[in-house]
Amino acid sequence: MADAIAPSISAPIDRPRMSTWQQAALSLYWFATNAHWTAILITLLPLQAELIGGAEFKGTTLGQILSIGAFASMIVAPLFGAWSDRVRTRWGRRRPFLVAGTLGNVLGLVALALIPSAPSALVPYILAFIWIELLNNLATAPYSGMIPDLVPPAQRGSASGWMGLMLMLGNFLGGITGLVLPLIGGITGAYAIIAAIMLIGMLGTVLTVHEPEPPSVPPFRWGAFLRGLVEPFRSRDFSWVFWTRFLITLGTFTVQSFLLFYMKDVIAGGAAQFNYTFFGVKLAGDAAGATSFFVLPLLLGAILSSLVAGVLSDRYGRKRIVYLSGGLQAAVVLVFLFASGFELAVLMGFVFGLGYGAYQAVDWALASDVLPSEDDYAKDMGVWHVSFTLPQVLAVPIGGVLLDTFQRVGHGAGWANLGYTVLFALAFVYFVLGTVLVHQVRGAR
Repeated sequence: MADAIAPSISAPIDRPRMSTWQQAALSLYWFATNAHWTAILITLLPLQAELIGGAEFKGTTLGQILSIGAFASMIVAPLFGAWSDRVRTRWGRRRPFLVAGTLGNVLGLVALALIPSAPSALVPYILAFIWIELLNNLATAPYSGMIPDLVPPAQRGSASGWMGLMLMLGNFLGGITGLVLPLIGGITGAYAIIAAIMLIGMLGTVLTVHEPEPPSVPPFRWGAFLRGLVEPFRSRDFSWVFWTRFLITLGTFTVQSFLLFYMKDVIAGGAAQFNYTFFGVKLAGDAAGATSFFVLPLLLGAILSSLVAGVLSDRYGRKRIVYLSGGLQAAVVLVFLFASGFELAVLMGFVFGLGYGAYQAVDWALASDVLPSEDDYAKDMGVWHVSFTLPQVLAVPIGGVLLDTFQRVGHGAGWANLGYTVLFALAFVYFVLGTVLVHQVRGAR
């Protein structure tokens, strides 16, 4: 949901080399929007889902909210991107959408802050969440079109690394939400701070990024647009990159969406208040704070690996980095299948982050290498982005139902954490398949 790749009909072929500052500035808005989504998905949404749906159905409630929102995102992102391709204004064709989408997004955040977290609030909460998805994509879908507009092929790895670094820094900021929640006015205060971050990120990008002269494009035709959503899959390599990313993203959301529940149910044994200690030092007293202390080392590892992995992939090949990154994430999930404990979770969070950051850094570059047509560069990136949004429609509803169902079965059979065992086993399968099947991609090293 956080990153929507916009479709367009053609991309400029002669792209001048970009400076380091230009590459960093180009990905600045990713920092804001990923702080936004990490805070919501890791901390705020799970907390509110439990308050709305109750402890027994918290996984199912979380899946309902997230899947409906993600489905809306998947549908509108290509349309908003195609719209921006054809807009011509004195401020550019992407930036007006960035401004309008961010302002609308902020209004949705205000609604989520004010809606009471009670069982009767499920429908209003879902409607407000859908609104945020739509307006966030109104900004990010056209904004993502700036990357293929500006980045020359020789700098795809380093630009992807900067994008990955901004993603991780934003995730880091959003990840500490659970830790500081009591200090910032609780859930309402958190939404206010997220809104401010979005406005600052939008202004920073709008004022520093200068769009190139856009190419001419034919008028929008529904038939051509719909055919364009299918055409990239005629490329074997594009299809393999799409489905491997789909599997890795399924694994990521199967793990991250239930972290707060894991901290409470498995680590704390279901207690609302618990001393989460790291080798004798108390770090947190509740599941929200403990989740932040898992996310922080995860994001530290991700930040360390993201920029390095992008540059190394230019030199040594994308697939080697994918093998390494996917293998690290699968290994961490395998450890969680057989052992638990807060100290172990914090340490494994760092290892998982190394793999997660490296994968995010080469993800965009790998897709760029196998796009079927230079003329349809950004449009095909929009299709490829469905491999990020579709798993959100599937992973959390599937995982939520499995978690709630097998937790009830496990309690009756004396296996208190059976739901989490099933959840992590499923994530392990996703990560392994998404990693080894990259071998099928022939058009990239």
